[in-house]
Amino acid sequence: MSALRRKFGDDYQVVTTSSSGSGFHHQQQASAHKKKRQRFVDKNGRCNVQHGNLGSETSRYLSDLFTTLVDLKWRWNLFIFILTYTVAWLFMASMWWVIAYIRGDLNRTHDDEYTPCVANVYNFPSAFLFFIETEATIGYGYRYITDKCPEGIILFLFQSILGSIVDAFLIGCMFIKMSQPKKRAETLMFSEHAVISMRDGKLTLMFRVGNLRNSHMVSAQIRCKLLKSRQTPEGEFLPLDQLELDVGFSTGADQLFLVSPLTICHVIDSKSPFYDLSQRSMQTEQFEIVVILEGIVETTGMTCQARTSYTEDEVLWGHRFFPVISLEEGFFKVDYSQFHATFEVPTTPYSVKEQEEMLLISSPLIAPAVSNSKERNNSVECLDGLEDFGTKIPSKLQKITGREDFPKKLLRMSSTTSEKAYSMGDLPMKLQRISSVPGNSEEKLVSKTTKMLSDPMSQSLADLPPKLQKLSGGGGRMEGHLPPKLRKMNSDRFT
Repeated sequence: MSALRRKFGDDYQVVTTSSSGSGFHHQQQASAHKKKRQRFVDKNGRCNVQHGNLGSETSRYLSDLFTTLVDLKWRWNLFIFILTYTVAWLFMASMWWVIAYIRGDLNRTHDDEYTPCVANVYNFPSAFLFFIETEATIGYGYRYITDKCPEGIILFLFQSILGSIVDAFLIGCMFIKMSQPKKRAETLMFSEHAVISMRDGKLTLMFRVGNLRNSHMVSAQIRCKLLKSRQTPEGEFLPLDQLELDVGFSTGADQLFLVSPLTICHVIDSKSPFYDLSQRSMQTEQFEIVVILEGIVETTGMTCQARTSYTEDEVLWGHRFFPVISLEEGFFKVDYSQFHATFEVPTTPYSVKEQEEMLLISSPLIAPAVSNSKERNNSVECLDGLEDFGTKIPSKLQKITGREDFPKKLLRMSSTTSEKAYSMGDLPMKLQRISSVPGNSEEKLVSKTTKMLSDPMSQSLADLPPKLQKLSGGGGRMEGHLPPKLRKMNSDRFT
């Protein structure tokens, strides 16, 4: 018996086969329940990150105490709110009682001729009531401070300043806590699944967003991040490497007018991280798509952010979303019961990379080969014409040029794969077409061709008959003194 172990994502399956190869006899799962996929961002937008081993860095939280209190949970906010006011009230009430005790006001409460620091304060509860009346500016008029107590006046000023600071800090903290736009994000919806299908002839990753409120999100913008572990060529392992998914940044499609549900699209091309993703490879891939929607709440003017994520098992290959908008009498109706619904559509199971490779294999480049063959035929025809022209020239002129094998050399010069045309200046068009040699510059080619034509001619002037030497003297052209046949041949040659 031999055991085969297979891994499917987080499932481990043990399959036992017989050594004779007769088939499977026993199948046992090592894991009865599939392990829950660990997410970086939950569907509700909460990030599963905990900071530990901060050490001395914990003091940084106290330096920004206001933000620390705002970030706390509601139960801790209420506890700190009640505790702070209780301690402050008890402390200030104790200060008034201490002043009354030091001055002896507590023992002379019924003496009408004695002026106490605070009238009708004769124990701690009465001192506490005086502080509450003063702090809350109630002023019943029964307890009041007199002008015979300078220490009481100083304590009253300190109480007013301290009370204003505590009120501004705690009430401001509670106000910010209550007005946070986190609850506004609860009315921003994301589809439960993302889909991959064809749109406008391109393989596209799509998901849907919607706004349940009639109030708009001003300057709404959406971004997508792909979280995937990878290893660099240097051997460094990146457990949560973040890659940007283009959802219309270059075209402005990421700026949303979020009045009705919208389908957000990411075109899978050569620049996309999903360039080599296929339906088959999705069974072994592990990734997470984090979606971030930001905007300004129209009613409060505060910035709101809603988040969600899609793991690889929440991306449906070959699906499309149901339409949710219909036209009624005078308005458009959105049916949110079909917001998460999808249906299957014919979609290729291959990745974009595989499709491009198959397209290259099935469609060879025929057009360039045909064009090259045409140009090559034209060059050969031109060479043939030059060779015929060389045979028609009289033997005396062939001897003058000293290049009986001139067409053959041009043939060797033009027997290259490159068909690029060079600007040859004043050379004839036929020589320009057949003199395209790769790797040589235009100046080099022109000088070489000019040397081939002019040098033999200058060297052979001494061998010409006296009449021809006389005709060619002074640098003038000798077409005017040539016989008619030679003038015709010469004109044909340069045209």
